[in-house]
Amino acid sequence: MLLSTFRGRRAARIALGASAAAIAFSFTTAAFAQDSGTPAADAQDSGTPAADAQDSGPGEIVVTGFRAALASSANIKRNNTMIVDSVSSEDIGKLPDVSIADSLARIPGVTAQRLEGRDQRLSIRGLGPDFSTTLLNGREQVTVGDNRGVEFDQYPSEFFKNVNVYKSADASLIAAGIAGTVDLRMLRPLAQSQRTFVVAARGQMNEQKKLNPDGTRYGYRASATYVDKFANDTLGIAIGVSAQNTPTQIERYAAWGFPAESNAGNNLFLGGAKPYVQSNLLKRYGGVATVEWQPSENFHSTFDGLYSHFEETQRLRGIEFPIAPAYGSNATIQPGYTVQNGLVTAATISDVVAVQRNDYNKRKAENISLGWNNDFKLSDSIHFVVDASWSHATRTDFLLETYSGTGYNQSGAKDTIKINQNANGTYSIVPTLDYTNTNVISLTDPRGWGYNGTQSVVQAGFLNRPDFEDDLKSLRASFNGEFSGSIVKSWEIGGNFSRREKQSRYTSYFLCPPGAGTGCTIASGTPTSFPVPSDAVLGEQVALAYLGVPKMLTYDPLKVYGQLRPVFDNRPGSLVRDNIVTEKVYTGYAKLTIDGTVGGKSLKGTLGLQVVHTDQGSSGAIAALNGGVVTVAPVADNTKYTNFLPSATFSLELVPTFYVKMGAAQTMVRPRLDQERITQAVNVDLSKLGLGSLPQNSPFSSDGGNFRLRPYQSTNIDISLEKYLRGGGYLSVAGFYKHLTDFVDPNNSTLYDFSALLNALPPAAQAIVRAQNAQFGLVKTPDNTGRGDILGVEATASVPFSMFANALDGFGIFASGSYVDSRVVYGSNPNAPVTLPGQSKWIATGTAYYEKNGFQARATYRWRDSFLAELAGLSANPEFRTGKSEGVLDAQIGYEFQTGPLKGLAILAQAKNLTDAPFITTEAGDTRLVREYQRYGRDYYLGITYKF
Repeated sequence: MLLSTFRGRRAARIALGASAAAIAFSFTTAAFAQDSGTPAADAQDSGTPAADAQDSGPGEIVVTGFRAALASSANIKRNNTMIVDSVSSEDIGKLPDVSIADSLARIPGVTAQRLEGRDQRLSIRGLGPDFSTTLLNGREQVTVGDNRGVEFDQYPSEFFKNVNVYKSADASLIAAGIAGTVDLRMLRPLAQSQRTFVVAARGQMNEQKKLNPDGTRYGYRASATYVDKFANDTLGIAIGVSAQNTPTQIERYAAWGFPAESNAGNNLFLGGAKPYVQSNLLKRYGGVATVEWQPSENFHSTFDGLYSHFEETQRLRGIEFPIAPAYGSNATIQPGYTVQNGLVTAATISDVVAVQRNDYNKRKAENISLGWNNDFKLSDSIHFVVDASWSHATRTDFLLETYSGTGYNQSGAKDTIKINQNANGTYSIVPTLDYTNTNVISLTDPRGWGYNGTQSVVQAGFLNRPDFEDDLKSLRASFNGEFSGSIVKSWEIGGNFSRREKQSRYTSYFLCPPGAGTGCTIASGTPTSFPVPSDAVLGEQVALAYLGVPKMLTYDPLKVYGQLRPVFDNRPGSLVRDNIVTEKVYTGYAKLTIDGTVGGKSLKGTLGLQVVHTDQGSSGAIAALNGGVVTVAPVADNTKYTNFLPSATFSLELVPTFYVKMGAAQTMVRPRLDQERITQAVNVDLSKLGLGSLPQNSPFSSDGGNFRLRPYQSTNIDISLEKYLRGGGYLSVAGFYKHLTDFVDPNNSTLYDFSALLNALPPAAQAIVRAQNAQFGLVKTPDNTGRGDILGVEATASVPFSMFANALDGFGIFASGSYVDSRVVYGSNPNAPVTLPGQSKWIATGTAYYEKNGFQARATYRWRDSFLAELAGLSANPEFRTGKSEGVLDAQIGYEFQTGPLKGLAILAQAKNLTDAPFITTEAGDTRLVREYQRYGRDYYLGITYKF
């Protein structure tokens, strides 16, 4: 392992010192070789380094489409002293791929985990979305997700000119992450050469026929963009609208686990399985507007607005089969099972009680972002910039589960099933029971799983209705100016204030059959079953044929929901999920920009410092359950802290078109918002009475968040060697090292004195606890006890073949590969290194293309090594499992008419996931033990664009 010889705080200090020494040496030498004629270091917008692609000079980039996009991205990379990779639009309203996340996944060192068939969870240099931040035009954004990680589905890709990924830090880059910073850049109308009006439409089809009768395999996408300038080119506007209906078809399989089964010779045995078919439909519409006004060289004002409405419907149907007796199935394994290398691969199981599921999920989300930037020229060399922004997102979920079976609590007919492991690691499950027979199947709680914390309930369904509101207001001001006759070319000093508040509210309900009883409880006489309404049953029954289940009862879950009786879920763990997290952040920064020569070599760079003061707080509740009584107490508190973040970058052009870039910085990123909550769920377990004084044996325990959490810290060292080629290509090799401290340990537990709760116990129980000194229990709460190191290498080649021969003009490749090694340990278990979520050791991406005379064709293959995947578990809590390596192939072909009456018309055909690569997770250490298998199929698109 690379880290075996380069690890620890001392290594980080040595590397940081070496970087600072190199920069200081270059700075000192350059002072004797000044070139006051060197242009300013980087174009800036909203205070963000190298905000947009710079316009090329005459004749520099004459190609269009994808080749122009690659050349523009190379230009951004070349002209920036930071280490940055970019994706540029091929034309107004057209990023190179189906979505923003698809485009970003082509960037060196960036991977995307597929969720619901779409690229979503981005990892940068081995660190997942919790360790990076996303900006819109240089401004921090809120999210419709559960935490901080931005869900890129909320942004229509048609609205963006560039997407930049900054992998090193700069003092003027506010709210940067330790992995990197993604900056979405909208176009600037005054930078466009002429009036433009573009309309586009695209149809979509999934190769699989609709898996649910109320689903669809067809979708569409449409957009329009208008850009113009007025008042002698001093006023510019850009307006865009977009709408889409995107279907997804998923064949799903999930295994409960693989216990060592005593009834099968202690061999590993399938614990249970949940095969589902899922049909999603994502609807989104949105709009953007930019107004740019520059009446004179002394004043420049830009206003940006973005609105997006997002609505996704999911229909899921399947059967949950409890199988292994070791997991409490009460089933019987018949003799004659097959064992291979300690794993039962085929068996017949009788007395199986399955749970049929007809589920319906609906998510609605809205996102609005406003920003106003004003640049005042106070003198020939001094500017004053003020930037105000507001980002707001809301989301509501309706997550409905309905259950049916042969009788309440295993009282009905039992099934006999045959299981057999398939080549892909899943198990086929062939039942003998007819699961469509409504004379046998009713709405009920087939396994008797319903429990309200004190007694059994008839849980024929369950409803979760979480909603989130995320709000961020920010005000930034800065002065910047230039020095004359100095290697220190310019300076910038500024401050930023932001206030973020995220409210998370969770409401859930037990759903039971109508009739007698209260609270859905068995003891009160609640009916144990209810006939499936005949008008709810659909005419077409769903088949799980891909796993051997011929048909299942298929009904409209919304109609069934209207018949069931909801009862509020007031368990302590449900009540304390409601919380508010507030962060007030005051950031001051100062930066010097270097621009000169060293021995005739061009040197550019920055030296800077950020001081970040945070006032962070949370409010919520502490809930407890004792003797059947739920108690809830409101609670609120806050904490304050300050961080100092120095940074330095430089870029030295050793020979023409060959650059050495280096960066050193202290960076930070804030913890997950659900970890900063103050809420706690206190548990009193009387079954532990008399077990002794060890904290884990105490009847008292608690589980919750930690409002005192500090940000993750990282000392970053970056170096990049970059050679730029004719025609807009380049070759680069980059290395990076990150020393992580204050890493959040989610498994941390601390000792706590629960003496204040002793009076809630019966007198006899109090006496036992006091006699054994057992009032000291454990509070599970995240804390900054972890640490670690990350070391990696990236290589990129963007090569237009025209540099080899004119006959190859139009052909080219863009390829990258990276390797990342890490070692992270938690304070709760320092001898057991953990795997970082989202990290693949090896990543490779390659695009081969041809584009000339209006014709274009290209194919992109993305491959990643195995990684730790994050999934939504019970009650939407995150779970982590090993994702198998995967390779995804996308391709497209198109033609744009460049002359004649059809000039401006373009036709494009695209195909996504041509390899039909599934998403698979396994239990760590044994790839035979498949836990999740999701097959999305291939998607095909056909679109037209017309540019007026």
